[in-house]
Amino acid sequence: MPRTDRWWRRLQRYGLADHRRWVELFVLVNIAFLALDIFLAHSVNQFHHAAEYLPLYYSLAAPIVLIIAIAADFVYPRGNVWRDLGHLVGWLAIAIGLAGVILHLQSHFFFERTIKSLVYAAPFAAPLAYTGLGLLLVMNRMVAADSRDWPLWVLLMALGGFVGNFLFSLLDHAQNGFYHWSEWIPVVSSAFAVGFLTVPFLTPVTRRFLWLCAGLLLVQAAVGVLGFVLHMQGNLHGVAPNLWDNLVFGAPPLAPLLFPNLVLLAFIGLWVLRPFLPARAVEEPGAAAIRPPELTSAGEAAAD
Repeated sequence: MPRTDRWWRRLQRYGLADHRRWVELFVLVNIAFLALDIFLAHSVNQFHHAAEYLPLYYSLAAPIVLIIAIAADFVYPRGNVWRDLGHLVGWLAIAIGLAGVILHLQSHFFFERTIKSLVYAAPFAAPLAYTGLGLLLVMNRMVAADSRDWPLWVLLMALGGFVGNFLFSLLDHAQNGFYHWSEWIPVVSSAFAVGFLTVPFLTPVTRRFLWLCAGLLLVQAAVGVLGFVLHMQGNLHGVAPNLWDNLVFGAPPLAPLLFPNLVLLAFIGLWVLRPFLPARAVEEPGAAAIRPPELTSAGEAAAD
């Protein structure tokens, strides 16, 4: 879509056409929602360990700091306040995520080191959501926004998120032995997403491939909405006496929403990457005239 359209000019007028700010808002909203997710997840054992409060406090405080950083960016674009506060929030998120992975795995896996202990341990990949969000903030300050590397980094983060979705879906649904056939849907769909988003890092692609990725990502968003509905239906008819206990001990209601969330991030990367790619593949000069020997006729071979 041409960037001379009225809606795009309106975004530019209010300073919202800057894709760096899209990523900032994406991170802010995600960290804020992680507070609710952490509260539900750690309520299973009633925050038995004091360290379980750390990501909750961080998710409550970090959005406020990011709001200050984004406001400062509107006043002094790319100023020191925006840069330094972003680095602070980003590196803290990276540290919290990596520490969370170690603490989650210590619950069972490091002691038994079996597939069973991995499946029934605390979800080891869940804290990496913080690490991914922190890396987005740091990347947004270290990579030039007008370079081709910027959208590729965003796509790489989205790819890592879908790898996490694949692991979440596989391990979480393995706890009940994939009792419902529909539990395979996010496993298969996230595997497709990982495959498609890996392609731009392995071979040159065109804008047509980006449209194909966009269509696949819309399917991922639909899978996430479907998963949210199914999880909520299971919790509304759960065995616990009240809805709160079903939400805490039943199917995690927010987990499927990771799919449309990552779709939004991937769309940002695809949109910014689009101008750097050709509309279609360009054939090398003379390539069409070269044919393998086995395709030549006998008469042509004799003439040669």
